[in-house]
Amino acid sequence: MRHPMFLALCLTGTVALSACGRGQSDADVQRAIADVNVIDESNLNDIMLTVGDPNEAVTYFKGASDQQPDRIDLKRGLAKSLIRAGRPTEAIAIWTAIVDSPEGTNDDRVDLAEALIRSNEWARAEAELNKVPPTHETFQRYRLEAMVADSKKDWKKADSFYEIAAGLTTKPANVLNNWGFSKLTRGDAAGAEKLFVEAITYEPSLFTAKNNLVLARSSQRKYDLPVVPMTQIERAELLYTLALAAIKQGDVAVGKDLLQQAVDTHPQHFEAAARSLAAMDA
Repeated sequence: MRHPMFLALCLTGTVALSACGRGQSDADVQRAIADVNVIDESNLNDIMLTVGDPNEAVTYFKGASDQQPDRIDLKRGLAKSLIRAGRPTEAIAIWTAIVDSPEGTNDDRVDLAEALIRSNEWARAEAELNKVPPTHETFQRYRLEAMVADSKKDWKKADSFYEIAAGLTTKPANVLNNWGFSKLTRGDAAGAEKLFVEAITYEPSLFTAKNNLVLARSSQRKYDLPVVPMTQIERAELLYTLALAAIKQGDVAVGKDLLQQAVDTHPQHFEAAARSLAAMDA
């Protein structure tokens, strides 16, 4: 018997709520829509900065920044997209403007330094990093400090900065690989070998570190492949690297044998190795 009255109360409540909804101002509605648009835009920005085509990202952020020139986040997006697109010179101009603005941060200055390094402007990059306070301890900052020290052949500083950078990230494979290459170029092949192995431990698919490891070992006349994860194609390519290194060091017979192994190992036709082998036979 109470159901009709309960239904009436429910309907009354619905009408009252509807009346309240009609009473909301257009400003409230627009504000709610704007909030949704901000979320959508934020997601799109993230996509453009990570998985989007770099040149498309440049076009997107340039257009958005032109429409909203006061948005510092859009300028940052444009600068980062220019770096991804391999246009560091253009990125330098954007980062410089950002750093000189009231909203510029230490991270922005570090990003400017990276753009300068990518443009081979090492002195300017060092000057920018010197302006970053020592309390700003980030992986990116110390990674760049290590690279600058490397460029000046200040090995003690380079080693210190590489070690700090590696300790500030959960994914140190690339910085360990760079550190290893630094040691390899200064003649410390054994030290380089250890760092390349460590890099591969963190990222087993990092082929650059595998190739560098082979170079470090071959410079010590270790012509066997290291025990690291590798595909059949990678195995063939690493044998080819070993072969060229052996030949360069005068171990021609060893190099020829490694070339043959590379040709035999590759699952498809290995043109580069086959051509080198044919040249030696000729």
